[in-house]
Amino acid sequence: MIQLSAAAARRIALAAQGFRAREERREPGLRQVSAMVRRLGLLQLDSVNVFCRAHYMPLFSRLGPYDRRLLDRIAAHGDGPVDRRLVEYWAHEASLIPLEHHRLLRWRMESLQEAWGSMRRIAQERPQLVSDTLRLVSERGPVRARDTGISRGPVTPGEMWNWHDGKLALEYLFYIGRVGAARRVNFERHYDLIERIVPEPLRSSPPREDAQRELIRIAAAALGVASLADLRDYFRLSVADTRARVTELLEAGELLPARIAGWDTDAYLWPAARRPRAMRLRALISPFDSLVFFRPRTQRLFGFHYRIEIYVPEQRRVHGYYVLPFLLGDRLVARVDLKSDRQAGQLRVRGAFAEPGTDLQEIAVQLAEELRVTAGWLGLERGVGVERRGDLAEPLRMALAR
Repeated sequence: MIQLSAAAARRIALAAQGFRAREERREPGLRQVSAMVRRLGLLQLDSVNVFCRAHYMPLFSRLGPYDRRLLDRIAAHGDGPVDRRLVEYWAHEASLIPLEHHRLLRWRMESLQEAWGSMRRIAQERPQLVSDTLRLVSERGPVRARDTGISRGPVTPGEMWNWHDGKLALEYLFYIGRVGAARRVNFERHYDLIERIVPEPLRSSPPREDAQRELIRIAAAALGVASLADLRDYFRLSVADTRARVTELLEAGELLPARIAGWDTDAYLWPAARRPRAMRLRALISPFDSLVFFRPRTQRLFGFHYRIEIYVPEQRRVHGYYVLPFLLGDRLVARVDLKSDRQAGQLRVRGAFAEPGTDLQEIAVQLAEELRVTAGWLGLERGVGVERRGDLAEPLRMALAR
């Protein structure tokens, strides 16, 4: 049983996630971008674009300013050249994953038990529509949801996406692995047959248990040290499957049992995980970053209670609409509500809040510099503007004015 302090576990987790001090970073090119996605195992996708698309930010947080067209190129986003190394599927949520990992999720495609009700309904109630949609993709692909000829009906209260049946048929086919996302243009999926996206040697289905063991290996390497729940959540496996695969990897010596001070649960260490003595880090973290997307782990690792408030009515929000934690050293020390005002060419800080017991002046200086770099990376030429919400707002405004 390996004994670790809470601080040691935090540093192991940050190192496993690919964070490096700025002076240790190299200018990121295609190789560094591809390698970082492979290291993380996935990039979560999200449609909210008030600040920056979620899948771009984890690479910026770890590599610094990079050309986003490099990620577009390997993910087949936009209408530029494609060097496909990533593919979309339901991994954590909707995610970009390495092309060769698509086959590790074939077992999920073969069962609708985990799919939401509307997809099961379209398969059961409108099988002819599903068949017609597959034929449409086969004959005319890549196609968009609008190409099915079915229009969206009135918005249903409480429905997040309000998908029409043509879109649902495409999403059902996407879930079962018959079609995939050939491209995204303006973040809209263009669907095509999976055999036109994933090469045949990468489409074979390994046994369910073998595939799940490999997913746990990927998660364990990306997390460094993790609880059973952390490992389960990374690729959204069931508790029973996760427990069985973790037991097998423990018996094989591919995971090591660990006890972490302050954790009320068993932990598992990836044997090859780095164990830094200190970390000099500075980064803004997306709400959908794999460092923080499992909120119980964020609380356990950093003592940082984090809740995304996008779907909370404005008058009930505590910190704001699109709030990013700020990593300094090896701690999450603040949170900022950010908006890219693209028309004005400015990065707006709508609220800035320091964590209790932290040094506001030091945080403000470091955060100001990180925000300047971020605004430049996003092409917001008028820099950073700060509104008045939060105890960190005024120190941040002063730091930016220097």
